[in-house]
Amino acid sequence: MVDAALIKECADPSLKPAIVEKFVAAAGSEDPLAITVRAGNRVVLVPRPTTPEAAMDLIRENIGRNVVRAGITQYPAGLGVLEAGALKPDLVDACANLRMGTALFAKVYRIVLSWYGNPTGKQAEAQVFEDAILAWQSGYFEGKAVFRTPSPEEKQANSSADTAADVAPGEDATKTTEIPEADDRSETAAREQPVDDPNKAGIRVDLSTIGAR
Repeated sequence: MVDAALIKECADPSLKPAIVEKFVAAAGSEDPLAITVRAGNRVVLVPRPTTPEAAMDLIRENIGRNVVRAGITQYPAGLGVLEAGALKPDLVDACANLRMGTALFAKVYRIVLSWYGNPTGKQAEAQVFEDAILAWQSGYFEGKAVFRTPSPEEKQANSSADTAADVAPGEDATKTTEIPEADDRSETAAREQPVDDPNKAGIRVDLSTIGAR
């Protein structure tokens, strides 16, 4: 279990401490130096690093060829990295990894929550959390690379920016352009994935009515 003090100091504040604990327990590791390497569906056996330097060397050896997850949150080591030399030791620092991992998981959680229509209630929360964990582990949600998918807030901001750019000075943007809803329920991308794709999303339950008043 992740130390409560570490969560308070380092975890993304948008996630409740209880969610952070569940997240790390379900998808992470208690070892800050934990490195997981996958080649397709196969887990590649690698020596357990005993120092941060050894952990970083192991990541550099595999990045670009295999999928590498690192640290307490099993953060996707290759996310946003163009070359191995750009990797930072933050990946295997307990606090930094928890900060990065929980911030990214919070985004994934919001994407899943939005897809379901932002339902409320414990049953809905449990389902959203389960799907968010699956998305975190696979890297995909509804056939899309979830780590690179804009969050609902990012979509809204981009839509607002595009609307402002398209409207002439003095015009009221809200009267001329409709801003699309943040959540996209289309499953076209998922259907187009290969049948044997292990990351293909399955049929989901519509939770939009749960907790409705």
